[in-house]
Amino acid sequence: MANRAYWGVRSREFSKSTMLDQFGKVLQTVPYSAEFPGLTSLVVRAVEPSETPLIDMDLRADPIGAGEWISMVREYLSADCIFEAEAFWDLWVYDMEKVRWQRAPQRLEIFCHGLQYDEGVWAQAGHFQAEIGFEHLLTGHARMLGPNPGSPAAPQDAAEARFQMIMSVGENLREYHRKTQENMKKLMDWMRAIEEAIPIDHWRLWSEGEENFEARVDEILAVR
Repeated sequence: MANRAYWGVRSREFSKSTMLDQFGKVLQTVPYSAEFPGLTSLVVRAVEPSETPLIDMDLRADPIGAGEWISMVREYLSADCIFEAEAFWDLWVYDMEKVRWQRAPQRLEIFCHGLQYDEGVWAQAGHFQAEIGFEHLLTGHARMLGPNPGSPAAPQDAAEARFQMIMSVGENLREYHRKTQENMKKLMDWMRAIEEAIPIDHWRLWSEGEENFEARVDEILAVR
């Protein structure tokens, strides 16, 4: 299974009375996909993840804006709730069948943690958190990218072996760097937009596969 990547943000002046207004400003910064120009789900849970949602709406057929989304969840405002939004953004993905790069919608899950939800999970994950998609779209497969790439890790299947073979060729590898950098720059632009939208105290990036995801980000962006 492919590893996922995340960001987490702690905000100053975060409280029960400010959380939804700040979350609305975070949602307004999302670089929405051209195919899904708005929020595509609305979920509110109370107490802990195992609880049945208080509301669970699929909005993919008619995505909505941040203002409307926040208006729909205000009646559930509570310090022991989590507010979950889904959206899509467009990232460069290599299509193995068409043998070319294309921008394709990638799923985002964006969360607002109430201070009392799940025994204060915000302290680890952030007041606001997002699952931003597949790690390899931001750092590359098998450590092939970076200023000093080593031998690629052994492929897990035939498709990955073919991908590594294609990308190991000179110009293909340079294009791989460029497309991955564009994906990462899009993420960094988003983080800067969030910093301008709300009073951030701290933010961090992490992933399931990289020991130091932020260091890998710096390595990828440093390549010329």
